[in-house]
Amino acid sequence: MRISFLLHNGYHYGGTIRTTFTLAEQLAERHEVEIVSVFRHRDRPRLGLPSGVTLRHLVDLRKDGPGYDGDHPDFHRPARVFPRGDGRWKQYSALTDARIGDHLRGVEADVLVATRPGLNVQLARQARPGPVLVAQEHLILDGHSYRLRRDIAHEYGLLDLVTTVTEADARAYRKLGLPAAVRVEAVPNGVPAPSVPPADPSARVIVAAGRLTRVKRYDVLVDAFAELAADHPDWTLRIYGSGDAAQDLRGALSRQIEARGLGGRVRLMGQVQPMEPEWAKGSIAAMTSEREAFGMTVVEAMRCGLPVVAADCPHGPREIVEDGVDGRLVPVGDPGAVARALGELMADEELRAKAGRAALAAAERFDPARIAARHEELWTALLDRRTGRRAHSPGAAARHAWTGRAVDAAYTAKAAAGRTLRRLGLR
Repeated sequence: MRISFLLHNGYHYGGTIRTTFTLAEQLAERHEVEIVSVFRHRDRPRLGLPSGVTLRHLVDLRKDGPGYDGDHPDFHRPARVFPRGDGRWKQYSALTDARIGDHLRGVEADVLVATRPGLNVQLARQARPGPVLVAQEHLILDGHSYRLRRDIAHEYGLLDLVTTVTEADARAYRKLGLPAAVRVEAVPNGVPAPSVPPADPSARVIVAAGRLTRVKRYDVLVDAFAELAADHPDWTLRIYGSGDAAQDLRGALSRQIEARGLGGRVRLMGQVQPMEPEWAKGSIAAMTSEREAFGMTVVEAMRCGLPVVAADCPHGPREIVEDGVDGRLVPVGDPGAVARALGELMADEELRAKAGRAALAAAERFDPARIAARHEELWTALLDRRTGRRAHSPGAAARHAWTGRAVDAAYTAKAAAGRTLRRLGLR
C-alpha cells in the first residue's frame, strides 16, 4: 500500500506532528509511506525523521534555503481553495493553493491522508479520482468556527473516511448528515512504549505537562496542591511546558505560587523533550484542562505507570481513564475535587502502586502497532470496496472548489455589509 500524509508543517513540533510521525513510522514497516509538509522553515525536522518514511515539502520558508518561496508573488496573495474558516488561513496563499493542488492531482498513492480541517477540505476540493481520501481530525468539531464547520459539512461528502481521536467527536461528525458512503470512525492516537522503567510509586512528586495556556487550568492545580501542602510536606508538584508569546501564563502562575507560599514546592520546569524520564520521576500525574481533543499527556503518563487525576472535560479523558481503577476523574475547574482525588493517592502508596499497574496495563491499547493496524483495517476495507463514486464524476472536485470560493465570497460580502451598517450607526 502506498500512503501519503499531508501535514501543515512537519519540521515544527506539536501533537499532530508527533502522532503523524509515530503512525507513519509504524506503517512504514509494511508499506511505502511519505509525509508531505506544506511548509518547511528549518533544515531538519525538530522531531527527527521517522524511520523508513520519506519527508518532503511544498513551500520553503527558509530565507537561506536553495528554494526560498517567500519572494514568490503568489506567496503574498490570499488562498482561495484553503478555507478561510481554518485558523491557519493567513499562513496559506495562492502559492499553497497551487502547490497543494499539483501534489494532490499528481501523487501516486493508494491512500491520501490529510491531518487538519483546512487541508481536509482542500483534499476534497482538489484530489484526483482514485485514491482513498482520509480526513483525520486531531481537534474537535465543536471547537471549529461556524464558517469552517459549514465547509466541513459541505466538502467532506467527497471523502471516503473521517477519523476522530475520540468516540464523542465521532458522534458529532455523524450528526453532520454526511453521505452514508463516508465512514466516520474513532481511532485514538498511538503513544509508544517508554524507554524508561515504570515510575516508582514511592516517589512524592506530582507531574503535569502541557502548554502554559489558560485552557490547561494550571491555576486550579496550584490551588488544589495548596490545600494539600501542609498535610504532605514532603510532596512537590512539577509543571512542564511553555506557551506562545500571546498566552504564556508563566508569570501569572509564578505569582500565584508565591502568593500561596509554595515557592520550592511547585516548580515550573519549562518545556522538556523527551518527557518520558520526567513522568517516571513522579508517582501521580495531573491534568486539569477545561477542554481536550484527546489527552496525549494522560496516555503518556499512564504508559509510564502513573495513575492520573484528570478533569472530566468533554471528549478525551473519560475515554482514557477508568475512574477509581487507573486514575480519578474530577469536575472541571474544581480545586477542592482535585485536592481530594490527589490527597487520596498521596496518602496511600499501596493504592498508588495498584492504580499505576492498572494504568500501565490499560495504556497498552494505545500502542502504535495496534493503532496502525486499525488504520490499515479501515483503509484496506475501503480499497476493497471501492465503487468509483468519485471516478464517475470527474467534475465534482472542481464544482466543490467553485462552491467553496462562492461561500468565501458570500462571507466576505456579509462582513463588508456589517461594517457599513456599523459605520452608519444602524447596527
